[in-house]
Amino acid sequence: MSRPGPGALCTLGEAGGPLLAARDVSLERGGRQLFTRLSFEVHGGHLVQIEGANGAGKTSLLRILAGLSRHGFEGRVQRGAALLYLGHASGVKGLLSPRENLAWHVAGEGSYSAAQIEAALAAVGLYGYEDVPSNTLSAGQHRRVNLARLHLSRSPLWLLDEPFTAIDRRGVGELEELLVAHAERGGAVVFTSHQPLRVNYDVRALCLLRGLLP
Repeated sequence: MSRPGPGALCTLGEAGGPLLAARDVSLERGGRQLFTRLSFEVHGGHLVQIEGANGAGKTSLLRILAGLSRHGFEGRVQRGAALLYLGHASGVKGLLSPRENLAWHVAGEGSYSAAQIEAALAAVGLYGYEDVPSNTLSAGQHRRVNLARLHLSRSPLWLLDEPFTAIDRRGVGELEELLVAHAERGGAVVFTSHQPLRVNYDVRALCLLRGLLP
């Protein structure tokens, strides 16, 4: 996708308009310019991988897009749809069970039955672990508790920071399939990762040095 020129942003909310649009986004941290004047749009059906070296600002950009950070930020970000943001940390409380953690995380996103919570945990390989204390689980299982939110999400736009961290090969494949399925339904995913997706789907690269590549 080429960078939009002046006035090229669609009116958000119109049919076919972008789920996310950024214009001239720049970020400075500690006196260092991480990236400058990034402009791009994310539409339904897009999978977009943010690329850049360690310290290039990938997580910072994702947090800016989610509206969670403005420190050192210049530019404009518009969101045309509800979004779900999953950060690099799992956010799992050790004294709560996976069932309790998941129910707490999604409480503000909608009303979900006990059966839906259980099905989401089963979908990420946590069947039989629903009610054990989370502090007895591995780092990978903590990550799976967090990723179970994707199976309940009704948000068209997903912003995911290193979602494949601590996940085994089978889990990686299952998550890749889930991301593709979300895009095929008309949703969009913007994510950071140090590994390329091995999927039969067009994954666009958002390079912090060069912008969004077709």
